[in-house]
Amino acid sequence: MKNLAKLMAGIVAAAALTSFAQAGEVLDKVMAEKKMIVATNSEYPPASYLNAQGEFEGFDVDVAKELAERLGVEVSFINPAWEAITSGKWGGRWQVAIGSMTPTPARAEVLNFPAVYYYTPAALYVHKDAPYTSVEDVMGKKIGASAGSTYESYLNQTLKLDEEYSPAFEFLIEPGEIRTYETDTNVMDDLRLGDGVRLDAGVSSVPNIMEAVKNNYPLRIVGEPLFFEPLAVVVAKGDDEFSQKVGAIIEEMRADGTLKELSVKWFGADLVSTQAE
Repeated sequence: MKNLAKLMAGIVAAAALTSFAQAGEVLDKVMAEKKMIVATNSEYPPASYLNAQGEFEGFDVDVAKELAERLGVEVSFINPAWEAITSGKWGGRWQVAIGSMTPTPARAEVLNFPAVYYYTPAALYVHKDAPYTSVEDVMGKKIGASAGSTYESYLNQTLKLDEEYSPAFEFLIEPGEIRTYETDTNVMDDLRLGDGVRLDAGVSSVPNIMEAVKNNYPLRIVGEPLFFEPLAVVVAKGDDEFSQKVGAIIEEMRADGTLKELSVKWFGADLVSTQAE
């Protein structure tokens, strides 16, 4: 038993030494090579997408470029499968993921979230000719949302967001009927037919609603945001030094107004702050 105890103690000590030896490894590599690879999304405008020249553009892309500039390194982008990013098994293929990811307890088991860099506000929207002027006006009405989304969960009053990252919210709507659709666009397509024709209202993200309005959908937002879904910068577990460095720079960008400026540039609104601040 004594020999077994010594063996186990040796294994634990060796693991601790290995962990210590690896501390700062990602940061050291990035600073030594003066380059950083960022995982993002190529089909999520205006957050991140490929332009006509095949180059990455968008809010997430500009945030990544600013992060790299403040680190003093060059940046390049990669578009891995979403499942590969959330798995945490990066294998050194990229060092940071900036792709509008919501932190969750399950993801936090394999990933670090150094900083929330903006929020997606969810809002109630109606046909532009509808008489509703407040959230209370749609009580008991037919309200649409994409199936399985946080918006459907909100309408069902089952939505739970990580309190560490998310401002508190209340359930302000009691629909008479919840109609679910494959996508947010399908909800908007029904609502654009006219007030009450198939739907009385919908719930979606403010950027989605604004993009629809820009594309001539006859919609408008009613009231203040219902809740704020946090989006975080992501790094793999294993290098707290790198995680802390990235988090500190993102907070600098928030404090000096850079994040707000980029948000207004790409979304036409400040999605960095919330009413809860």
